[in-house]
Amino acid sequence: MMRYQEIVNFHGHECPGLAIGYRMASAGLKAIASARAEDEEIVSIVENDACGVDALQCISGCTFGKGNLIFRDYGKHVFTIYSRSTRKGVRVVFLDQNVPESIRNDREVFADWLLSAPQKTILSVTSVSVPEPEPANIRDSVPCTNCDETVMESRLRNLNGKSVCIPCFEKKQKIKQSVTHDE
Repeated sequence: MMRYQEIVNFHGHECPGLAIGYRMASAGLKAIASARAEDEEIVSIVENDACGVDALQCISGCTFGKGNLIFRDYGKHVFTIYSRSTRKGVRVVFLDQNVPESIRNDREVFADWLLSAPQKTILSVTSVSVPEPEPANIRDSVPCTNCDETVMESRLRNLNGKSVCIPCFEKKQKIKQSVTHDE
């Protein structure tokens, strides 16, 4: 497993959020008795886009690029980690309410406390059933007929019979709406 300092180096700085993610990811992998994913053996579902997700990526090997990191924008410090080989899944929740108020405003003290606090004080780790996510699909890339930038085929939009990327589609839609509102 990666050392915490390696994760700090990847992330760019040490902070409480990174320490939270480090503890959550470490506990999750231990609970499903799994090592870091080389490919898609592990799938992680994260419920926020905060610093801790960087720790999860480093520890678990789950990334957006491999298609085994799923983002759900719920704003919660929650990771669900699932092993395809064992079919075990866990939901790891950060117990923010157990953090002493006296340390919250000192980032260094807060991070150090998080790294040394007993797991049961800061985390809830429970087994869960997870409908197995589909493996990542590799899709063809084609040029947008408007800007000529390559785009994943499944993200193309039809604009007056032409296949365009989402930004070009949205730009044309805004222009169309602006003209409609001005009339």
